Amino acid sequence: MTTPAARHLRLIAPSGYCNNQVAARRGIDYFRHLGVKVSGEEVINRRFQRFAGSDGQRLADWQYLQDCTQLPDIVLAVRGGYGATRLLPALNFPALAARLRHQPVALCGHSDFTAVQMALLSQSGIISFSGPMLVGNFGAEHLSEFTLSHFWHALTSPALQIEWQTSARQLDLSGTLWGGNLAMLASLVGTPWLPTIENGILVIEDVNEHPFRTERMLLQLADSGILARQVAIIVGNFSGSKLTEYDNGYDFDSVWALISERTGLPIITGLPFGHDRDTVTLPLGACAHLQVKETHCSLTLSGHPTLR
Repeated sequence: MTTPAARHLRLIAPSGYCNNQVAARRGIDYFRHLGVKVSGEEVINRRFQRFAGSDGQRLADWQYLQDCTQLPDIVLAVRGGYGATRLLPALNFPALAARLRHQPVALCGHSDFTAVQMALLSQSGIISFSGPMLVGNFGAEHLSEFTLSHFWHALTSPALQIEWQTSARQLDLSGTLWGGNLAMLASLVGTPWLPTIENGILVIEDVNEHPFRTERMLLQLADSGILARQVAIIVGNFSGSKLTEYDNGYDFDSVWALISERTGLPIITGLPFGHDRDTVTLPLGACAHLQVKETHCSLTLSGHPTLR
């Protein structure tokens, strides 16, 4: 595993209340065992209704990044859930951009955190990392070496390469990698928080979404003109749904086939990315080169912030 280069990690909780305090403590212990300073622990105990604090308290997490004397190396989301979209109209994106451009900071999370990541990319061009979070990943009882290795490799590699097996046809193309949780992307359609990416390579993942809901969200992206601006779609993990006899053979492969037929886009499956135990870490907004030869896929990424 790549040796961590981080000295200071700041916890942030823009979404749901941390209902697994034990896992959160395990995650903090993981980083401290590596010699990383962890701050912002108070956010894991914070609670207002189902959220990790009031809107004002959760906005203050971002205000800290604008005002602190020394920026952390990593800003890590505690967990997902719901709540990030409530904050978007009040976030000071110009101030965040002005501050974060002076020092590379790895903003990392997924799921509901996708809303903030897309808004940062849309409003300020800030690249962030879609990857593991404190509770579900670093706080797991049995850590995934795959996830840890890919996390540290992504945060320390100016030229990042990820490889996996796929059934997609041969291709060779370049574009801007963006996306994340599909439900969050669909929820941002028609808002100023969804970036307009030309020649994009859209990467998607989700959990507990049936194939028909997944198809409906992708059709929303297609009918909104968003997929027409892409050059490819990379499919990560879509887990947690159960098919029944009523589906009669309708599954995720059926979804990918329909979307590819409707849009003409190549769809590359098989990337271990998302809510599952094993996940890669991807810089959203990075320059990407995607190659498929036979059953081998290679994604090369550059232009993202790396730890000093």
